[in-house]
Amino acid sequence: MAQLILNHVTKHFGGGRPAVSDVSLTVREGGFLALLGPSGCGKTTVLRMIAGFEQPSDGSIDFGERRLSDAARALPPERRNMAMVFQSYALWPHMTVAENVGYPLKVRGISGSAWQRSVADALALVKLTDYADRRPAALSGGQRQRVALARCLVTSPDVVLLDEPLANLDQHLRKSMEETFRIFHERSGATMIYVTHDQAEAMALATDVAVMSEGRLMQMAPPAEIYARPEGAVVGGLIGRGSVLKLAVPEGAPRALEWSLLRSALAGVRMEGAGDGAVRDVLVRPEHVRHDGEGMALRVVSCVFEGERFALTLALPDGQSLKAYGDRAIMPGDTARFVMSQGWRL
Repeated sequence: MAQLILNHVTKHFGGGRPAVSDVSLTVREGGFLALLGPSGCGKTTVLRMIAGFEQPSDGSIDFGERRLSDAARALPPERRNMAMVFQSYALWPHMTVAENVGYPLKVRGISGSAWQRSVADALALVKLTDYADRRPAALSGGQRQRVALARCLVTSPDVVLLDEPLANLDQHLRKSMEETFRIFHERSGATMIYVTHDQAEAMALATDVAVMSEGRLMQMAPPAEIYARPEGAVVGGLIGRGSVLKLAVPEGAPRALEWSLLRSALAGVRMEGAGDGAVRDVLVRPEHVRHDGEGMALRVVSCVFEGERFALTLALPDGQSLKAYGDRAIMPGDTARFVMSQGWRL
């Protein structure tokens, strides 16, 4: 099985810290990896090195037994059997939808019935059969993005690279395209690598999420694992809407902290084993905070209605803020009692 392997990959553009620093990861064949992180974290540079548009300054990139690139040499993009979907769609305005989709086949010398069959199959997958004779200017943003995806499909690529492909679409179209990407991944069997700064997209689409910050890989894991057990404050802050609190907890405390221990830490009770100034980052998700008459009294800073629930910001006794969800409105400035069913020590 051909896996895409990045081995201690680094990329310098000159001056300052490297854009990508010592990144190692393995993408299993047929996997869907999301590279997640804020702007400037290096995720697009990683994608461009995989595609062959940039060459590593150090380390290597392999696909199965094939060396794609290292600091000494690089296989050109056209010899990697990869396809890329850009944020800007990159469609030829003078060509019809069918001609745009079939252009990579034309470059490879494929024509006639084989060309028509491959283009028809690709358009059917993205539900654009009836648009084959239209030009890109007559399409919506979501339709143009589906044309770009169909253009990838016709070449039967080993790897599909997507660089923030939904950034220019509104929320409704983004949800529709997420479903299109899922179907594309299931039916094509291609390995997919998806760059995004939107953690909701990453969690909804990917089989694995790789979180990057300042050029470094912070953690790579399946979405459910990275949500439940983030490694470090950076990952904990990027994934979900949790609160990262500074609390004094014992050195030997478990990673998953129960309410009894959290309550003592929040109340400033010095626990055995905590030591002097043993403050650690603790992540508390808003869904783990609930209104309870037996809980700790906290002041409500804000209350925002989100449709099916209220999003609350609570003030802790030491001045830190805590996010919570509620099923009813609480006026800012009022005090209510809350418990936390779980916290995660980062």
